[in-house]
Amino acid sequence: MLVIKRLIDFWASLFGLILLFSLFLVIAVAIKLDSPGPVFFRQERVGKDGRVFKIFKFRTMVVNAEKMGAGVFVEKEDPRITRVGKWLRNTSLDELPQLINVLRGEMSLVGPRPTLPYQVERYDERQRRRLLMSPGITGWAQVNGRNSLTWPEKVELDIWYVEHWSLWLDLKILWKTFFTMFKKEDLYPGLKGDQISGVPFNRDKGGVPM
Repeated sequence: MLVIKRLIDFWASLFGLILLFSLFLVIAVAIKLDSPGPVFFRQERVGKDGRVFKIFKFRTMVVNAEKMGAGVFVEKEDPRITRVGKWLRNTSLDELPQLINVLRGEMSLVGPRPTLPYQVERYDERQRRRLLMSPGITGWAQVNGRNSLTWPEKVELDIWYVEHWSLWLDLKILWKTFFTMFKKEDLYPGLKGDQISGVPFNRDKGGVPM
């Protein structure tokens, strides 16, 4: 069944990149006109079985943003976010370049979201089960609370997905993603504070990885 999942990922991402080519060009021009810097933002993330890869996103922040403010995390009303970047984040269109990662086999359309290397270093044995499946552009946690969830809640949802995975579940998640991608209320965490094995990994007032 995982072979079928990979075939679906390959052909869907290839078709998606071809179909969305014109949209990619429009977004690229908008990013370049809005602020100086590259069109894409790339960052190291951890994938299946702990393999490190570089994720693709449309750049939504000023150049070298990771050296300013909240560092590698993004907060609500973050001043480093560009005008076009705010729109891209609100519509989740900044995630579309990850179709490239899917085509290359580094990601899947559906799976646990890929996390930062230092976060994975803090995983306990149970949390490492997230790495048994390829990370996804969307996932079970994304359609069940997104960034309003605490880290332990996200992990439990991701582990549930890994243990109950099916093609039907993937289709259900993709369907629900369509209706949640334009919702703004779950884009940024509240004041709960995400934790990994009881250790806070972001600023006290919240923040999500760039």
